[in-house]
Amino acid sequence: MNEYQVRLRSFEGPLDLLLYLIKKNEINIYDIPIAEITRQYLEYLELMRELNLDIAGEFLVMAATLVYIKSKMLLPQEEVNLEEEIPEDDPRQELVQRLLEYKKFKEAAFILKQREEQSSAVFKRFIPEEEKNVEFEDEFRGFEASIFDLISAFTRVIKNIPKDEFQTVLEEEYSVEEKIDFILSLLAHKGVIYFSSIWKRIKNRMEAVTFFLALLELIRLKKIIIRQVGLFGEIKIFRPLPIITNATR
Repeated sequence: MNEYQVRLRSFEGPLDLLLYLIKKNEINIYDIPIAEITRQYLEYLELMRELNLDIAGEFLVMAATLVYIKSKMLLPQEEVNLEEEIPEDDPRQELVQRLLEYKKFKEAAFILKQREEQSSAVFKRFIPEEEKNVEFEDEFRGFEASIFDLISAFTRVIKNIPKDEFQTVLEEEYSVEEKIDFILSLLAHKGVIYFSSIWKRIKNRMEAVTFFLALLELIRLKKIIIRQVGLFGEIKIFRPLPIITNATR
């Protein structure tokens, strides 16, 4: 694979990862099991390195913060009710407050984006006639997947690839650009690609990493849309639908 890096901060930050892990594990944000969250956070950082992602310094700062909080939590703590708030002397207090504020910000931004799209009466998404069918419309439903959803899916895939296969194909070259062309070609013919169908084509870990980087680059260039139906459900890849105005119709 050619030397190729994607800057993770272009997509998500460390607070996004923590909120993702809290949601994934169905954790009470006021009572975060810091040891377990720290373990999972560090595992994600390691996987990001394996994916050749350029991890911003703030991710490493958060890692150090989590380790520090974990060490503080080893000290004796008083038993308190954490259903609604966290005590001032809890080592997690500052982190929880940051997460709550950031969560509110993200939710407000999401609602604003939805309202802007719904109130834009002069714009209309255009679906080609050949794609106007119930099946396609059903496939397009869902919510936008995050980079951490992709990483989770990648983790499940890479665990099924023996490490010895990775070692035996180091001399084989994979190009991100070629994988980008391949994905766009599939979309041109099918309109939608199931994430799982891509990974069925993967021969080894090197190729898996190349495919992953190709997906991230296409997302960055706004050439594809990633959606997920249901929490941690199947991930689907689409072409952005063209937009037309009333004036052009």
